[in-house]
Amino acid sequence: MAEKIKLPESSKILEQISAKKAIGLIIGVSVVAVLFLFWLIYFKDGAEAPVSWIENLSAVNAGLNGLSTIFLLLAFREIKRRDFQKHMRFNIAAFVTSSLFLVSYVIYHHFVGDTKFMGEGFVRPVYFFILITHIVLSIFVVPLVLASFYFSFSGKFRTHKKVSRWTFPIWLYVSVTGVLVFFMLKIWG
Repeated sequence: MAEKIKLPESSKILEQISAKKAIGLIIGVSVVAVLFLFWLIYFKDGAEAPVSWIENLSAVNAGLNGLSTIFLLLAFREIKRRDFQKHMRFNIAAFVTSSLFLVSYVIYHHFVGDTKFMGEGFVRPVYFFILITHIVLSIFVVPLVLASFYFSFSGKFRTHKKVSRWTFPIWLYVSVTGVLVFFMLKIWG
């Protein structure tokens, strides 16, 4: 039988923050992050890379997305088994790998800028469908993930469950398509 959920001591602080304030802060941070990434990728020219390994960060990004995918699937398995502690640990691991991805992604695009897709024929609309859905859904991932964590760590498990029903498939899709975009760019980029 799965053990009862043990929240960290720091969760008591989150319990005191109203959901309205938390969601407002989450939306504010998410909007700033999306605007920054949009500027970074589409309006800022790539800087001169001081080191050659910057080009390899796209592979690191794909690896981190792949790890996030694995951790999300393991977290899903554990919630189905009602092992809340393992579920929480795997979700934290997915959050950490996704956060590391975001840092690596910003560094990569700071130096490289936008990456052009050179594929032609049938693969071109497939790539752009995957890319556009990936970008649109990634805009929603940050606030959904942060809201899911807030509701979980503040002990609001019913709301956490409702939000996570949306968070999980969107986060999983964004992680998987991030890896697909990487491989499609490597093959046809």
